[in-house]
Amino acid sequence: MSNSLSQTTIAIVKSTGPALRKHGVAITTAMYARLFQDEAVKAMFDQAAQDSGEQPKRLAAAIIGYAENIDRLEALGGAVARMVARHVQTGVQPDHYPKVAAALLPAIRDVLGEEVATDEVLAAWAEAYQFLADILIGEEAKAYAEAA
Repeated sequence: MSNSLSQTTIAIVKSTGPALRKHGVAITTAMYARLFQDEAVKAMFDQAAQDSGEQPKRLAAAIIGYAENIDRLEALGGAVARMVARHVQTGVQPDHYPKVAAALLPAIRDVLGEEVATDEVLAAWAEAYQFLADILIGEEAKAYAEAA
């Protein structure tokens, strides 16, 4: 995985690690509430895992892992492989990623507040999210092709 994120973005995203550790599940719970306003997207998810809180916890752990390892993405290989497998299993497509970003970024601001989740922080997270989305989309395309 080549690292084409700017050093500024890496530093900002890493600096949000402690806040994410403290508030990660609140952020992902708020994100899913936004995301599930789209019934077609909601139908792709295991609602039992939502209701139990398992899925918000899982996503929060993934986001924290990404934030804390963004300067050494090779450490995330296993997590990326698991996400790709799960995404292919549930039919995730490239056009789903912007919907998640549109739910995640406001959720970060809602939970952390504007003093922590400044425009600069949200811009860094938008860049970091897109970078990871591009990796996942590429790996998922290969997996879909192999399955076909």
